[in-house]
Amino acid sequence: MDAIERQLQEFHQHYLRLLEGMSRVIVGQRPVLEELLVTVFAGGHNLLEGVPGLAKTLMINTLARLLSLEFKRIQFTPDLMPSDIVGTNVIEDDHTTGKRVTVFVAGPIFTNVILADEINRTPPKTQAALLQAMQEHEVTAGGKTYTLTEPFFVLATQNPIDQEGTYPLPEAQKDRFLLNTFIKYPGLAEEEEIVERTTAKVSVDLQPICDRAAVLNYQQLVRSIPVSKHVTGYAVDLVRATRPTEPGVPEFIQEQVAWGAGPRASQALILCAKCRAALSGRINVSCDDVRHLAMPVLRHRLACSFAAEAEGISTDDIVRRLLDAVPERKA
Repeated sequence: MDAIERQLQEFHQHYLRLLEGMSRVIVGQRPVLEELLVTVFAGGHNLLEGVPGLAKTLMINTLARLLSLEFKRIQFTPDLMPSDIVGTNVIEDDHTTGKRVTVFVAGPIFTNVILADEINRTPPKTQAALLQAMQEHEVTAGGKTYTLTEPFFVLATQNPIDQEGTYPLPEAQKDRFLLNTFIKYPGLAEEEEIVERTTAKVSVDLQPICDRAAVLNYQQLVRSIPVSKHVTGYAVDLVRATRPTEPGVPEFIQEQVAWGAGPRASQALILCAKCRAALSGRINVSCDDVRHLAMPVLRHRLACSFAAEAEGISTDDIVRRLLDAVPERKA
């Protein structure tokens, strides 16, 4: 246990340094940065939503640089094809034999950090090209399967406005995202600082804080943290309470939810709670860790009923009420 505690303290120090490094480039947005780091060290994917100009791309690029990970950006457009992401087979002349051979040219998905920019602007066929990579960390092209280099993260962005000509993500693909992070407008003082920084001749020299091996080690450390039975039970109770057909759920769930979250949400709650505890240097995972991450874990895994949509009720509103309605289990 002493060895684990020493690792956790080292992890906590790296976490603080990563936040400090990102704050040198990104003004404010502390909750968003924390959720991005939870995503990385829990080994998941994140769907970021926010209006244009909130530094989504800059955040992800900065994070990749601090972690010494390879970063690639894909701009999703209506004419993007699956082969543009995965890669394709081309015919080349083999100069040693004089024969023509088929060679696989890898696409941009062969990297550590993928920024899938405006993922909902491309048709479902191309969106589906990411599914195998996100779930299995491998891709298939030309009848052959290629394993992606670990760690591998898909950090996708969506624009909540101008939805004309978009293709909403299917529920199965939304469920593959560990977290759904909302990026809000900066405060007054933060926006003033953003303007001052970005309109002056200022350059930030970022030095890597972790490397690929450290990220993989910390991911294993997060999973090795034990969780009390009552904390796991609380996470499962929260998820089961989102299902309108489940016996004993709150009345507002039956009225406002068309369908609730599946078991992957319970897994995500516990894994993210472990990660939050580890980032804080703690070995004890609490129900507060579960509550803290319930919103980004659950908001994209619920579907509002017609009645809720008519009243302007969002999944965020439902999750807030749910956190008040579901009691913690006793230790």
